[in-house]
Amino acid sequence: AGVIRYVALLVTLLGTWFIVRTYFDHRGKAISLRSWLGQQPPRHKCGNRKSCPQNYFAFKIISGAANVVGPSICFDDAILMSTVRNNIGRGLNIALVNGTSGQLLTADTFDMYSGDINKLDSYLRRVKHGTIVLVASYDDAATKMNNKVRALFEELGSSHVKKLGFRDNWVFLGAKGLKSKSPFEEHIKNDKLTNKYSGWPELLEIEGCVHRKMD
Repeated sequence: AGVIRYVALLVTLLGTWFIVRTYFDHRGKAISLRSWLGQQPPRHKCGNRKSCPQNYFAFKIISGAANVVGPSICFDDAILMSTVRNNIGRGLNIALVNGTSGQLLTADTFDMYSGDINKLDSYLRRVKHGTIVLVASYDDAATKMNNKVRALFEELGSSHVKKLGFRDNWVFLGAKGLKSKSPFEEHIKNDKLTNKYSGWPELLEIEGCVHRKMD
């Protein structure tokens, strides 16, 4: 009888341990019952953490990591720019999207270390009203930046472009005709005391939902 009680106690303890380990990882975050049962959680557009409401576009922008890993831009579940698509480069990687249809208009890269800043100036001046602008930095985002170009980005809703410096990381979503500052922007300074990589800060990532232009 004593042996049976001992075995029963051991089974109970092992069962309790299994449940705790199953539902909680080592950081204390809950694991869903769906995952425990082997069911895959629903996938959201661009791999985001949550879905977007009707008449909203999902997006995700990831900056480059140092000068090694390139950036990526996803919009409405379509990868617009990435290393795999072979259309990214050092500097600023910019995708223009129709704010009503969500269709890609153009995707371009501008070398901000040794390129011609006038090309970016002309490019931004041609952006039409209602166009969504997605930006991801890679390697160096600002050596060639001047006040005219900074002002053009500010017109698109940027709050951080005026502070953008050598090898800073920057991700941004704005729009032509935006009447306020964009809530979709992250910027991290190149600082040798806090850099994650040798000479570069850590990569940045933003995701969210942007409203479709209805008028």
